[in-house]
Amino acid sequence: MIDLNNESGLEVDTKRLIQLGNFALDALRIHPEAELSVLLVDEETMSAYHQRFMDLPGPTDVLSFPMDELRAPDPDQEPPLGLLGDIVLCPSVTAAQAAEAGRTAEEEADYLLIHGLLHLLGHDHAEPGEKQIMFDLNDKIIAAWSEHRDR
Repeated sequence: MIDLNNESGLEVDTKRLIQLGNFALDALRIHPEAELSVLLVDEETMSAYHQRFMDLPGPTDVLSFPMDELRAPDPDQEPPLGLLGDIVLCPSVTAAQAAEAGRTAEEEADYLLIHGLLHLLGHDHAEPGEKQIMFDLNDKIIAAWSEHRDR
């Protein structure tokens, strides 16, 4: 279950983000009743979160706050149920950096939603090997989402 609140002051296709989130949770075999919160904020709010939780100045694109530390199950395991946690996205930052990544603002928000979700599921990119796994999985989910939406 995804709870999304747009407090960014910007027009955002929240329905699309919820659909993508559900698609990704299904692809990752997370229980459909696992709880995920997504909050869209303005740059001032994101800057405050970034400083408070990461001790870094200025706004960032996405922050993730895991709760129950759920993990994607192995094929022979049952999907986990619980609280995934919170993803905080800053649409103005994601839109500003989209061109650098070769994506539209909407595609960048999609990408970063999945990025945040993967962090909630224990993925990281501090080490090169971890980064490769995380970014490959992010790309795989986005590609499957694009294919799904084009049907």
